Amino acid sequence: MKELDIEALTDNLDQVLSFVDEQLEAADCSMKIQMQIDLAVEEIFVNIAHYAYNPETGPATVRVEVKPDGSVVTITFIDHGIPYDPLAKEDPDVTLGSKDRSIGGLGIFLVKKTMDDIHYEYINGSNILTIQKKL
Repeated sequence: MKELDIEALTDNLDQVLSFVDEQLEAADCSMKIQMQIDLAVEEIFVNIAHYAYNPETGPATVRVEVKPDGSVVTITFIDHGIPYDPLAKEDPDVTLGSKDRSIGGLGIFLVKKTMDDIHYEYINGSNILTIQKKL
């Protein structure tokens, strides 16, 4: 398992993506799956940066673990901000036009659709969001 501790700022997104991509490349992850994971990582990290500590900033931890056989990657995001379960919100109705849909929720919906598993828990003052993807 590799871990990156970083300030939850959108300016640090490139560093987070580079860290994750380094682990994926070491696991011989396909470019298609890497792009799906990058999209999910971007969505989750930007949400943490924008909302977890608002209006302040705070730390975030990104953990990447690839199963020894290289079959699955697990990425965990941890922050100590405002408790928030992004999975609790109802999925947007994507059959509606963009003008008819309420704002928000589309990013986490895409994460849910592209990842094989997503899990949220709040433990000891920490938001812990975990995504998994079969490689």
